[in-house]
Amino acid sequence: MPGEVERPAELDEIVPFPPMEAELVRDLPTGEGWAYEPKWDGFRGVLENASGELRLWSRNGRPLLRYFPELRPLGELLPKRSALDGEIVIAIDGAVDFDAMQTRLHPAESRINRLAGEIPARFIAFDVLVWKGKPQWQKPQAERRAFLEREASAFDLSPAAGDPDAATAWLDDLEHLGLDGVVAKRVDRPVEPGGRGAVVKVKPERTADCVVVGLRWKSKPDRIATLLLGLYGDNGEIDYVGTAAVAAGRHAAIAEHVLPLLEEAPDRNFGEPNRWGGSGLEQQPLRPELVVEVRYDKVQGNRFRHGTKLLRFRPDKDPRSCTWAELRPPREGGLTVEALLDA
Repeated sequence: MPGEVERPAELDEIVPFPPMEAELVRDLPTGEGWAYEPKWDGFRGVLENASGELRLWSRNGRPLLRYFPELRPLGELLPKRSALDGEIVIAIDGAVDFDAMQTRLHPAESRINRLAGEIPARFIAFDVLVWKGKPQWQKPQAERRAFLEREASAFDLSPAAGDPDAATAWLDDLEHLGLDGVVAKRVDRPVEPGGRGAVVKVKPERTADCVVVGLRWKSKPDRIATLLLGLYGDNGEIDYVGTAAVAAGRHAAIAEHVLPLLEEAPDRNFGEPNRWGGSGLEQQPLRPELVVEVRYDKVQGNRFRHGTKLLRFRPDKDPRSCTWAELRPPREGGLTVEALLDA
């Protein structure tokens, strides 16, 4: 809701803030009046120099340019008293890498500068807010997009399409580039600072078959909190990839499948219990004989970014067929982030 984020004191009043948000919906909206863009998986950023100094603000009003010093040359492309809305991303081997973004949030300037040289970030603009001292954000999205393409073509611009079929193709085909879904924008609406009425986002429903490699107890030995999931790597070993919560209404049925696998289970270290919500919960390994299908929203590095939803058991599937191909489909056609931006 507007007003929840404190406006930075240094931000000129000509720049609307906070950035417009997108409401999550299940289905891609179609029909007249919609435009579509890929949903980048990086850090949202408002790049502006309205006060005379180039700044890059997060959606929460935090200055980001310190962490991404390689973006300072963009100030030479931005006219005085201008502001663009966009996303900061890092692409490695042609795909967006969110883990690499997080390594930048570090207090040591020497480390930041080293990483800026080794794996530079880029700013992908998708909206114009102010240009040469003239507010653009009150104009309809269609006019702002045309203005952005005409006046800010020196920047990396996010692709845009008016065809819902193109947006559907993005949902189907761009997961391997690390993108996070599709954003749909009402072409007749202005920017609504902090609001969600003019933009929606759609994330594809992704599923994977994983081996159940352990559990965490809610109360031992009668209540299971989560199942621990794994995939086989190229070396034949099982990598821990995340968790699936055990719903109370399904506990009895799940326990019937899982508890017998406690016997003669191998020793196994799952790692990172705090990151995945298991702080203080005792965990135990299981014999890796049970396969489950889970729904997930995003993979970050070698883990599901959030907990998954258990869909069903897969007694028909060999656990060793659960490999990293489940989460990292082969890239087809050689498409990269760079090629997508140049299209």
